[in-house]
Parts: sequence; structure tokens; C-alpha cells
Amino acid sequence: MLDGISLDQLRTFLAAVDEGSFSAAGRRLSRTQSAVSEAIGTLETHLGVTLFDRSGRYPRLTGEGRTLLADVRQVLSSVDSVKARAKGMASGIEPELAVVVDVFFPIEVLAAAAQEFRLQFPGTPLRLYVEALGATVEPVLDGRVSFSISGSLPVLPDGLGRERLTSVRFMIVAAACHPLAAWRGVIPKEELARHVQLVLTDRSKLTAEREFGVMSPSTWRLADLFAKHAFLLNGLGWGGMPSHTVEADLQAGRLVELKIEDIPAGGLALTMQAVYRAADPPGPAGRWMIERLKGCRERQE
Repeated sequence: MLDGISLDQLRTFLAAVDEGSFSAAGRRLSRTQSAVSEAIGTLETHLGVTLFDRSGRYPRLTGEGRTLLADVRQVLSSVDSVKARAKGMASGIEPELAVVVDVFFPIEVLAAAAQEFRLQFPGTPLRLYVEALGATVEPVLDGRVSFSISGSLPVLPDGLGRERLTSVRFMIVAAACHPLAAWRGVIPKEELARHVQLVLTDRSKLTAEREFGVMSPSTWRLADLFAKHAFLLNGLGWGGMPSHTVEADLQAGRLVELKIEDIPAGGLALTMQAVYRAADPPGPAGRWMIERLKGCRERQE
């Protein structure tokens, strides 16, 4: 029976999970609710398990459904990867490779990859944009770049393929002269809320007015990571920074890592992934760059 499972059924199941209802999944897939229900019912028959509890107003994942969800995501991600590789092999080399890079990604890693890229593709100029949050994805959606390296946006829009590259550590820090630096033990969130938090400005309409990681009602918003770094060093607030950007400051005692509730010592692991339009994946030059950056994974982690 498992041989009868189709990618369409798996995509329909995933749409129902992500959208929260069969009717919403139908709107996303441009299908009727009955067609979505039929596809999921057929998938359940092939699998021999019930994926959704339909007794309430909205379908809820069963235990079996929750268990299989990660596998379904992995299968569809692998299919997108196959499509991307196939396109790269079949198409010609791009006349230019445009990439948007998350501000949290180690730029020295990208620079090292660019040195090799210049030798591999001497006729393909590289155009880079550095952005954060939704601005790392908008240029992909509107076709301005081949792919993005994104990590600061927790949820990606539909229609995008993604491949994990590496991860970076994200730490909460403050200047040694800041009042929070003298706090003994774990700092409760209500204490954080009493101090100015330095936050990157979101220059994207995609995530406008949405907050990510903001824990204080008092915020100062800065346009780039370098400005945020300078303000942190001057004790003007506390905030999160990728560990590779503040390592020297921590060692010199200019900045200190803050111990925060629910955040492990050393910071959180922020996954960096290559993001591209699933229907228009990168060509040979973009594919080479993605694979090259994947090769940095062990060194970064």
C-alpha cells in the first residue's frame, strides 16, 4: 500500500498541518475542501494510520500524525533538493550570481567561498546584499536574487525551497559597565524588561510590525549590526549578537554574556539555510556556492 503514496498527498497533508484546517489548505492549494479531505483520507488508507482527529471544529494531528510530520517534511525537502540539482546540471551557468546574506552569517566564511568561486566561475560576477529578518527573503520572492542565506527569520513563506548550511551561536550580551552585567545568577525576564533592548530594524514589508526575540517594552532600533555592536559596547542597552562578532569583546572583558531564563550558556544555535524559489532553483554557479557553504558546516559547528 505504501507504493501508492504520492507527493501530492504528502504536500496536501503538510498544507493542512501548516494552515490548521482542510478549507485553508484548499485555499492555499487552489482546491476544494472536499478534494483536500479526499487526498488526506487516501494517504491515511495507504499508511494504515489516522493522521487527523476530525471530532472537533478543526482537525488536530493524532499522535501518529505528529510522529510522521517530520518525515514528511524531510521527504518533500529532499525532493526539492533533487529538483534543484537536476536544474543545475541541465541549465547553463548564470551570467551573474546575486545572493542576499543574513547579517548574522559569518562574512569571512562567505569571503573564503567567494575566493574559490572566482576561480570556478571567472565569467560570473557575484552580487551580494546583506539584510536581516524578512529582508533576507523578499529579494528571493521577487526574483532579484538566486538564493538567500537566511537564519534570522523563524518562518518562511510558501513556495520556497531550503537547504541547511550550518548554524551560528546567538548570545545575549551587554557592556561590562551595564547594570545587567553585575547581576548574579540567572536574570529574570521581568528584570530585562526594565532596561533598553537594542534591536535590529526590520526593513521588510514581509515581517513589518512583527517582533522576534523582543523581551523589553523599551527598545532602541538600529539599522545594521555594526551600529548595534557599537551601541552595546557603549552601554546603551543589551541585546543579542552572533557569537563570532563579539568573541574578542568577551575575551577582553568589554562585553559580558548575560544569563537569561530559557537560554542556555553559550547562546542559542541559529540555523542558517539556503533559501530559493522552489519553482526556480539556483543554476550551476548558485548550486556550487550552496554546496561549498555546506562544506563549512563542520568547521562552524
